[in-house]
Amino acid sequence: MTEPLFEDTRHPTGAPYVADETTTLRTFLDFHRATLLRQVAGLDHEQLNRSLPPSTMTLAGILKHMAHVEDVWFGVRLAGADQAPPFDTAPWDEDADWDFSSAKADAPEALRALLREAIARSNELTDAAGSLDQIAVGRTRDGQSISMRWILVHMIEEYARHCGHADLMREAIDGATDL
Repeated sequence: MTEPLFEDTRHPTGAPYVADETTTLRTFLDFHRATLLRQVAGLDHEQLNRSLPPSTMTLAGILKHMAHVEDVWFGVRLAGADQAPPFDTAPWDEDADWDFSSAKADAPEALRALLREAIARSNELTDAAGSLDQIAVGRTRDGQSISMRWILVHMIEEYARHCGHADLMREAIDGATDL
């Protein structure tokens, strides 16, 4: 067996095998963000809005939902800001799944841009927080405090779940499996 010429110091996600906790968490989160954006790259309006019965979920809906999730966890909960547009005026009382259901009216590039902009705002707020021990301004629905660490882990979980959906949906749309 031949020895490798160099030591592989990075996981396929891009995360170094040895790093501080912040670098590890942020690298895994960035990997999942990029994975979702790769899964929807090049798809048109019809493809982004195609569902796989019996589910009504679409890639368009996942994009808008994840932009909303970014906004809620980093903007609203961490920083205490009001929801960003278009979420600030959404009829949540009439449609609790508005982020998913309204996405069919949005252009593909608008959805991709909405998520990219939400990620950029989240990264700015994460940088400003500085520490994983930073306690968010907002609280859980039952009044508990939330740390930056918990938010990052939760966001990795949220993206991982939806990236799994996106993998299956993309394969059903055009057969792509290695994005």
